[in-house]
Amino acid sequence: MRQALDQIHCLEESVGRALVGKPEVVRLAVIGLLARGHLLIEDVPGVGKTTLGAALARSIGCGFQRIQFTSDMLPSDVIGVSIYQPEKGDFVFKPGPLFTNIVLADEINRTTPKTQSSLLEAMNEAQVSLDHATYPLPRPFMVLATQNPREYEGTFPLPESQLDRFLLRIRIGYPEAPDEKAILRGAGGAPQESIEPVLSAREVLALQEEAERVRAEESVLDYLMALVAATRASPLLTLGASPRGSIALLRAARARALCDGRDYLVPDDIKALAVPALAHRVIVKAALGQAGGGADGESILRALVQDTPVPR
Repeated sequence: MRQALDQIHCLEESVGRALVGKPEVVRLAVIGLLARGHLLIEDVPGVGKTTLGAALARSIGCGFQRIQFTSDMLPSDVIGVSIYQPEKGDFVFKPGPLFTNIVLADEINRTTPKTQSSLLEAMNEAQVSLDHATYPLPRPFMVLATQNPREYEGTFPLPESQLDRFLLRIRIGYPEAPDEKAILRGAGGAPQESIEPVLSAREVLALQEEAERVRAEESVLDYLMALVAATRASPLLTLGASPRGSIALLRAARARALCDGRDYLVPDDIKALAVPALAHRVIVKAALGQAGGGADGESILRALVQDTPVPR
């Protein structure tokens, strides 16, 4: 456990060199990696969404590809294509940029739903099916998708089935004044190219396996189920969290416990991750938005977490 904790601290420190003043965001990104999940990094332009993804990929020394999504992109531009080779008399599969360890899907909402859906199988099963053949993806495999939630012209909102594949939704936010001044003076934010790997792919896989072995007592599982049930019963929501959401929250909580040096869950692990793990999976009733009350999934989830009794 001590070795795992040291490795995690080194990883967080490495990523934090590029994303100054955001230790909570860095911790969430590491949790997503250790939980074998995918991250949706959603925020306004210029706050470090792409920097976070690139720094995480460079810090673990794995394969990395950045895909800049556009409206004219096709699924074959992502997963690859089968090309006929006359000398062999057969089709040969040419893998696309998806075949790597860390994929930065930049501005994922700028491509069409058809191209967005090409990621579904990869994100759910770490494989791609094409022309009656299945091709496994490298491990570890992780999709880091970015999008700007305030720009709607020329975008295609992610459907619920796509959002449900993301383990966590992360918001970075603006830096604090001292951190922004350090960035302006050149003292904050190491260039991405200067980040050296602190973990190998084998070490990442070992940490992922250790996270899966974190114990969950019945009372903690009951608390998790109570939170999920509250989303399904809430009169403010049209759609509550799915069973996949329950599993995602449990996986993320186990990774958080490992990051804190524990091999067991506590209710705070569930409580701390309920909003980033579940808010993007629920649908707020349309009448609330029309009334101008400003209610969204995150605010409703925070209220549900506050109202759900925590086990002793």
